[in-house]
Amino acid sequence: MIANFIFRVLLDFGLAFVVGFCWGILFGSPKRILWIAGLLGAAGHSLRFVLQQTGTELLAATMISSVTIGLIGIYCAHKVHHPPVVFTMPAFITMIPGLYAYRTMLGCIKLTDPAIIRKTPDIMTQIGHNLMLTLSLLAILAIGISIAALLFRSQSVKDINFGKRQKKN
Repeated sequence: MIANFIFRVLLDFGLAFVVGFCWGILFGSPKRILWIAGLLGAAGHSLRFVLQQTGTELLAATMISSVTIGLIGIYCAHKVHHPPVVFTMPAFITMIPGLYAYRTMLGCIKLTDPAIIRKTPDIMTQIGHNLMLTLSLLAILAIGISIAALLFRSQSVKDINFGKRQKKN
């Protein structure tokens, strides 16, 4: 049972790494830091997966994971001397709620067929649920992206001293 869980986490990590890495390529991230985009995407998505498997709700798990990606992204930006956006944005892509958006769209298409409406009387409820979940997850991702930037907004990433905070003169 534990071996199966570890396998699923590693599989999730590997797939999310590929997604983050490839989106880094599409966003034009520098080649030498693509692995950071992949690792951040994998870490964030895997953290959300583990949190969900241990009973955390999807929205809360997404918020925790997105804030974690943002904070680690700020730290990585300080270390590799690149703006955080070049590897945090590809990492956030791994958590876009595509499945729920797809279900919403598919439900809307099904509304055009009276036979499906008769067979599935709660289709509007399903569409509403998937739509609200999609919008909520997107809002949470936007908030998670912003939190790290807001925490360190008064300074450039290069000016951050992680040992102790410096006063600005």
